Amino acid sequence: MLIAGFPAGAWGTNCYLVAPAAGEECVIIDPGHQAAEGVEEALRKHRLKPVAVVLTHGHIDHVASVVPVCGAHDVPAWIHPEDRYMLSDPEKALGRSFGMPLMGELTVGEPDDVKELTDGATLELAGLTFSVAHAPGHTRGSVTFRMPETTDIPSVFFSGDLLFAGSIGRTDLPGGSMEDMLESLARVCLPLGDSTVVLSGHGPQTTIGQERATNPYLRDVAAGQGAAEAPRRGM
Repeated sequence: MLIAGFPAGAWGTNCYLVAPAAGEECVIIDPGHQAAEGVEEALRKHRLKPVAVVLTHGHIDHVASVVPVCGAHDVPAWIHPEDRYMLSDPEKALGRSFGMPLMGELTVGEPDDVKELTDGATLELAGLTFSVAHAPGHTRGSVTFRMPETTDIPSVFFSGDLLFAGSIGRTDLPGGSMEDMLESLARVCLPLGDSTVVLSGHGPQTTIGQERATNPYLRDVAAGQGAAEAPRRGM
């Protein structure tokens, strides 16, 4: 399997291209702010053909390049219905005073083809299988994508802004909820095997085992305690 990732834009949001191998079809995950050029570079380098864009949530740092990427390749975008409004009105999800000069530079809106994600769904795209889990907390419509373990590679978990290396996503923006975040961590993350590779929306790669042992939030959830006091990341 091929996973090509790069941090994009002002927030360093991780965008991923996932394919069975070089020269095949691929899925693009979270093409955010100023990601379109990086996407095209990765497509050329690995000779990939996109078939879909899938989104972990609707914040502008994860979706800002959806319209140009989908338009250039005539592919659909998948998003949870509770975050779909953010495609057309990103400032509503962040507060009207947030980043106004930057927002004015962006072309927002929905691509021509938008499909909605549901909890527990299985997406079969580009010869790959993604299991969808609704994981509210950072936003109401946050989701994660998990790829199954094979004989050659461990399971891969695209956590969006649910779980980071050493931290979790912020919950203080509209639609955020620490109560929901802790429930999502317990329900979605804790059952995963320790060898599961975590590719998050921001920051470096990690594993569930590493986070189970060291992440203060995940440790407290596992122990049945409240939220830890530690810095959180993401928009």
